[in-house]
Amino acid sequence: MVESLVVLSESALSPDDAERLLGLHDPDRPTVRVLVPTGGHRHILAAIVDYLTLLEPREAVEAAEGHREPNAQQAADDVTASVAALRDVGLEANGEVVSGDDPVAKVEEAVRQGAEEVIVVTSPHLVEDTLHENWATQARQRLGVPVLHVYAGSSWVGP
Repeated sequence: MVESLVVLSESALSPDDAERLLGLHDPDRPTVRVLVPTGGHRHILAAIVDYLTLLEPREAVEAAEGHREPNAQQAADDVTASVAALRDVGLEANGEVVSGDDPVAKVEEAVRQGAEEVIVVTSPHLVEDTLHENWATQARQRLGVPVLHVYAGSSWVGP
């Protein structure tokens, strides 16, 4: 039985994401801590390749032109929306914005404070996922708890 888990997410969890998370842990209903990082942690070249692979040329051009990842306010809004979505499905949830170049370090801190499981929610990132340089792989290498990587907005499991 998992009593506490941490979710590291690139963006706001949708109501469907919250339902899927609940389904993984029903009837346990663990306490969830949501962490959303601010921008600056993605490599521009990797982002361009990811966007092109996903047939999103406009996003690829924005990445090439220096389009930044979510700022602190956008990340705070994503935390608020995620916590609300989780509470709407009956989970106790809280969250915070993570700043810095290493969001997995904040996950590591949450595990030291008692989190028993980690769920990483991202969009597909072909380069990082293929080369096992994504947050989930980093967390698995550094932490002694189960780590699940899922893709936002779907039931697909990442590497």
